Order: sequence, then C-alpha cells, then structure tokens
Amino acid sequence: MSVPPSQAAGAAPDAAPPIPPPPGAGRPAPGLSILDFITDGSLAGLCEELSTLTGVPVVLRDREGRRIVRSTGARSWAVQADRPSPGEERVALDVEGQTIGYLGVGASAEGEPAQRDHLRGTVSLLASTAAELCRQQLDLRHRVKELQALYRLSSLLTRATRMEAVLDIALESAIDVLELDAGSIVLFEWSDGPHSENEEDLVLKASRKLSAEWLACPLPLSRNRLFDRLALRGEVVVSEDLRGDERVLIREQVEREGLRGAIHCGLVFQEKAIGVIRLYAREPRTFSESEKRLLSAIAHQAAVAVEQARLIELRERDERVQRQLQLAAGVQRRMLPRGVPAVPRLDLAARYIPSFELGGDFYDFYEMAGNLGVAIGDVAGKGLAAALLMSSVRSSLRAHVEDVYHLDEVLARVNRALCRDTLDHEFATLWYGVIDAGALRLTYCSAGHEPPMLVRMPAGRAPAEADLTELTVGGMAVGIDPSQQYLRGTCDLRPGDVLVAYTDGVTDTLDFQRRRFGRIRLRQAVLALLGREPEAPAARVLEHILWELRQFAGVLERPDDQTLVVLRVRA
Repeated sequence: MSVPPSQAAGAAPDAAPPIPPPPGAGRPAPGLSILDFITDGSLAGLCEELSTLTGVPVVLRDREGRRIVRSTGARSWAVQADRPSPGEERVALDVEGQTIGYLGVGASAEGEPAQRDHLRGTVSLLASTAAELCRQQLDLRHRVKELQALYRLSSLLTRATRMEAVLDIALESAIDVLELDAGSIVLFEWSDGPHSENEEDLVLKASRKLSAEWLACPLPLSRNRLFDRLALRGEVVVSEDLRGDERVLIREQVEREGLRGAIHCGLVFQEKAIGVIRLYAREPRTFSESEKRLLSAIAHQAAVAVEQARLIELRERDERVQRQLQLAAGVQRRMLPRGVPAVPRLDLAARYIPSFELGGDFYDFYEMAGNLGVAIGDVAGKGLAAALLMSSVRSSLRAHVEDVYHLDEVLARVNRALCRDTLDHEFATLWYGVIDAGALRLTYCSAGHEPPMLVRMPAGRAPAEADLTELTVGGMAVGIDPSQQYLRGTCDLRPGDVLVAYTDGVTDTLDFQRRRFGRIRLRQAVLALLGREPEAPAARVLEHILWELRQFAGVLERPDDQTLVVLRVRA
C-alpha cells in the first residue's frame, strides 16, 4: 500500500477540514467509516505507542480526517477535530474498494531517512492488518444480515399459501434488506425462459413504487432482453446507472420513471425458469458481492416458495376435483340397481367394479309384466367422460324400453340418439335381452358387445365346451352409424341353464407377462366350477369368476372397468 504525500490542511484553527482520499482510493460509502468497526481504543492506542517508540507522530483518523484517540471515559475511544500537522503522510484503510479511514504519519526533524522508511512500512502493515480485520467484520455483518433476512423471509413464506402472497413477501423483503426504492417480480408463462422479443410472455405478479405506465410497457429494459437471459443463467445482473448503460433499450422510459441503479436476479427452480426479480434505486448505486449474494439467496428461496405455493394450489384443486368425483361416483352408484329383482324361476347376481372412481360400464334390470329385461353396456374410454356418456346411454335405453316392444328397434333408437349427441370417437357396446319368465324364452339383441355365454347343464355329467353357446346376434356398436339396422335372436332356456354376461374389462385383464385373461379362460373357469358344483347359484358363479381374475392378475391394477351379470334358471 502506497503512502501518498501530505496535503495542506485548511487555515481554521479549531477544526480540521475533511481530508480528501488519496488518488485511486475507493469512494467512501455513505455511513461506512472506521468508527463503525472500532470496539475499543486498541488501534488508536497502538498508534500512540508507535509515536512514543519512534518519536514520530502516528495517528488514526476517520474518513473525514478527524483524529481518534484513546479515552478514559465511558467509551474507550474519542474523536478529536484537530488539524493534521504539516507534512503528515497518510496510509488509507480500504475495505472492498472504499476508504473508511487513514493512518497518519507526521513529520519529525529527528531520525534517519532509513528509519523513517522503516516506520512507513510498519504503518502500511498495520493499515493492511486493520483493513483485513475490518473486511472480515464487514463480511460477518453481511452474513448475519443475510441470515436475518432469509430467516425473516422463510418465516413469512411458511405462512403464505397463495403464490401472490409469496411473491409480495419476497419483493418487500428484498427491497427492504437491500435498501432500494422500487421493484417488481415477473413470472414466465413457459418454463424455458423468454419466448419473444418483447415481454408478452411475462406475467406481473408483484410490484412496489413503479408507475402503471412502466409496468404496462411491453418493451424490455435491455436490448435483446439481455438482462433476463443473463439472470436466468444464474448471474446477478447489475447496472450502476441505467441512464449511462449502453445495454438499456428504453432510455426515455427510464428517465421518466426516475430510475438509476438496477439489480436483477432470476427465479430458477431445478433448472426451470420461473421468473425474474427486478430491483431499482432512484440514485446511482454500486452493489457489493455480499448484496448480490443476498439477492441471489432471496430469489432462490422465493423460487422454492413459488413452486411450493403452486403445489399447494394444485393439491387444493385436486382435492376439489376428488370431492366432485366422489359425489359423481355416488350418483353413478345410485344409478345402478340397488339389488337384483326377485323372479320366481330365475336366480340373478351382478357386480360392477370400476377401474377409477367413475367408469363407463353399467348393467340394468327391467321388470315388465311377467318379463325381465337385462342390459349390460360398456362405453368407450374411462373416467369422467365415459361416466357421463354411460349415463346418457342408460337413460336413453330406459326411456325406449318403456315404450318400444321390439328389442331391435330399442337399440336402433338408442343408436340414433347417441349418434346425434356424440363425436365420432364416442360410442358404446350394448347387449339387451328380455326373458319371458313363464315360457323361459330369451329374446336378445347385441350392439357390438362381448357375446354372453349360455351354458346348458347336461344330465349325469359335467358340462363341456359343446354345452356352451355364445349369443352374438345383433349389429354394430351404438353411436357410430345412425342408419345401422339390428337383428334380434331367440333361444329357449331350460332349468339349470347358466347365462354369463360381461364387459371386455373381464377378458382384457392382464397378468405380469402382459397376457390377457381372454374368453377361453373365462369359459374354462365357468365350466370348471359347474363341473365341481353343478348346483352352484348365480352368486357363487360370479364370485368364482372374480376369484379367477384376482389369481390371474395378482396385484396389478385393473386396466378397465369390470362388470358381470350371471343368471341361472332354477330347477
């Protein structure tokens, strides 16, 4: 550290004028002085001891040139407004490029030049040591200030659940802790940063002391949005004076707004660009590394809090959707038959197992003057859309069953209504049969549905494949071709016969090797049970099929809704 030549003091006898900093010394920061770091009079006392040992005056001065001496009062040091002696040389105490005080070496008639040079070197080392201690103390203060700001911010953010509240708190904390005048926080609509030359892809979320004109300006502050791009790369972008910064694009707006210093930092979470925090000063401003680090920490914590707030909003939205789904699932369950009809010569069992809360399968029974109608259907797709379409198909079927006698005409009308109200990819498969309980005659019609199987129980032996018939007569699925014509089939039932109707969720069940359960396994399961238990009731047949499905699929989730209707003719 060089020792600049002494400068003459003013002529006032009672107060020393401020001593200008030596050439190249940093500009004193407002409010920052050696007095901010002195805790006792040891440094001033050391200067006095050097003066006693060498016979050359060595004094400690603040940045205004006032002398600091040891004191015996309440404080261990005091400030004297004395005047530097003629020929006093000064060694600056520099901290982060700012001069906070001086060590003055006075003139003396005694002593060899070599001794005086040695003293100047000693004073320079003392100044360097003192400056280093001050730098460490200043850095410690910055760290404490940073921790206090982050603690305050985190305590506030933990109580904020809405994203707007989170960003308001983050912006207010950043402006307050950095002692700035204005600022804003903007978020990107996309997660990979700027998408246009203007700021059309930004959404303003928080602002302080900025005019509506400034906030509504679509032009970016910097050319090619350089400030935003650098900030999102992890840099803290600083402009000490926007009016003289060549990177600035909108100089006129900057002057009208009265902005000078600026510091920008990106909000980035797990390499995803969230937004930018922009802070401004009304005067030119130099930002220290600790201030940059502090803003970066605030921005990081704000980004985490924004993502947390988004997750909370998504969770709340999901909970609302789940509540609505639960209500809709309850309505759908109530639309299914509460039980099976009591028909003297028929034994009935039915089960519907949705893959989600809502499903597209349904079954229904219709009691009609000695006849029993049985329907089973499957709407394309799963979830809410399928459930809504299923309700439409079921309601249409019920409406036409009441008024139309012929089954084929019933399905034709349901088909035309569905074609009128749905899109091309929205359709349903349907099987509808009517049993004359007295004559035991079944009339049925299929609209592209999985064919139910009819097992005729032979006398004196177990049923075999030859005793099983699939009921396939009908036509195309409903909702595809409004001109589709349907055929109806008939068959006579006999005591002991078993009818199994199902949806494709049963046969499409997969095992761990991705193999389908299929029709063959379904037929084998039914025949095997009836071979062991020829008198098995409908409920026993249904539970056995479900047991076989569980054994086949294990813990795998059901890929589709599963619906079964089993009918057995009593002996």
